[in-house]
Amino acid sequence: MASFSTMTPLLRRLAPRISRDSLICRQCLHQPHPPLIPSYRPLRNSSTSSTFKHAKSNSTHAPSAHAYPEANPTKSTSPLSSLSKSINLTSATGRRTCRAKFFPETNDRAVAYWLLGSAASVFGIVVFGGLTRLTESGLSITEWRPVTGSLPPMSAEDWNSEFTKYKNSPEFHLLNPRMELSEFKKIYYMEWAHRLWGRVVGISFLLPAAYFIARRRVSGVMAAKLLGIGGLIGFQGVLGWWMVKSGLKDDLFTPGSHPRVSQYRLVAHLGTAFLCYTAMLWNGLSILRENRLLADIPTAVKKLDLLRSPSLKMFRRSVGALAGLVFITAMSGGLVAGLDAGLIYNDFPYMGVGLTPPRSELFSDFYARDPNGSDLWWRNLLENPSTVQLDHRILATTTFTAVMSLWAYSRFGRAVRVTLPVAARKGVRGVVHLVFLQVVLGISTLIYLVPLPLASAHQAGSLALLSGVLVLGSRVWVPRRAARLVAQRLKTVGPAARKGIAGKPRLEALRSAS
Repeated sequence: MASFSTMTPLLRRLAPRISRDSLICRQCLHQPHPPLIPSYRPLRNSSTSSTFKHAKSNSTHAPSAHAYPEANPTKSTSPLSSLSKSINLTSATGRRTCRAKFFPETNDRAVAYWLLGSAASVFGIVVFGGLTRLTESGLSITEWRPVTGSLPPMSAEDWNSEFTKYKNSPEFHLLNPRMELSEFKKIYYMEWAHRLWGRVVGISFLLPAAYFIARRRVSGVMAAKLLGIGGLIGFQGVLGWWMVKSGLKDDLFTPGSHPRVSQYRLVAHLGTAFLCYTAMLWNGLSILRENRLLADIPTAVKKLDLLRSPSLKMFRRSVGALAGLVFITAMSGGLVAGLDAGLIYNDFPYMGVGLTPPRSELFSDFYARDPNGSDLWWRNLLENPSTVQLDHRILATTTFTAVMSLWAYSRFGRAVRVTLPVAARKGVRGVVHLVFLQVVLGISTLIYLVPLPLASAHQAGSLALLSGVLVLGSRVWVPRRAARLVAQRLKTVGPAARKGIAGKPRLEALRSAS
């Protein structure tokens, strides 16, 4: 018993330090923690010492609740039990703190610039992909080799092998039966450069994303978004080969017709590229906006209060609807490109002798596959070149009208004109300029039978118009996460500073967003 009493003070001194060093991660060791036991008293003066002395003096008598405190649930527990509870509580608190502090609350500004640069790269590859399709180079490489295909053929034997594979494709037999090796090299290099650019986009995104996440320069939410964008890039590569594969088999299109990839797969490939670009652009703009708001809390409170104004509610919703309309119009343009529908009815606004082709042409039985004609409507809408071009004209006209209506609402609506921020007004004017440019490019492309420069510029204009709408949205939509962070920062300032920031209604509105 004497030896146990001698070891007890040593255990009491070492146990808190062992628990702190062994059960908590190294990151949490650098953070201040409250002491496990408020104060330590010598064993001879503690209640534990008196308990042991009392138990020793009455060892010849029957056990009592005083000698064994654990036998009495209403009394304090034994020293070792208290120590165990303290260790468990401290370790659990440490784990929660470690998880909460693994990622910072805000994102580094460098992440925003990198995302915007990645978005610019995706913008470029979308335009270059359109050039690859317009030059009919997309079917020149008949295999998908993500790793070994990074290098072009390096010898005459390799070139002959690739040319032999291309000769077995339907495009060679129906369109290019007299093509020479020198001509084949031109279209091969176009498709090879497009695929190489796709690899560069993937590597230039995944490696920096892994670095920023590992170095904890992004928040937990942004880390999840970066992983999602990385997965979307990989899925885009798979979709690209799935699209090309549809043009290498003549059983996927009408025998004897122009060899082309499936318009459905083309739209899926194009739509995924648009979504990837949108995600990069939007998150980059969000990080910059969030950092600007957190850098100046008084100004941030006024801006957020202004954006929450009821007079801007309809304007904010209209911008969101406009973004969706621009995206749908661009996807209908993908159907036009996939069906070569721009090569017919090359005048505007008429289509033949009227504004629309005859009804019998728009909903022809030729495109229906079911004997009962149940698929007549949707197949004509997606597979009939005349109907697809008419749909694209209607959507483009609707988009133009929506943009001009939004501009008129921002300029002549009294409540919106007074409340709308200056940056948002500039954004509206920018969208108006882009939509005018896009309309001119679209009509010119149609009238001049889809020349290469105009068609490529028209495709780039659709993505530029979507970018303008997104930039406008970043200036009028309320950033919920940034508002929550501003509310948290606001709680840390003093009462005098808080009083000078804004009035009571503004403070309450800001707190409600947290």
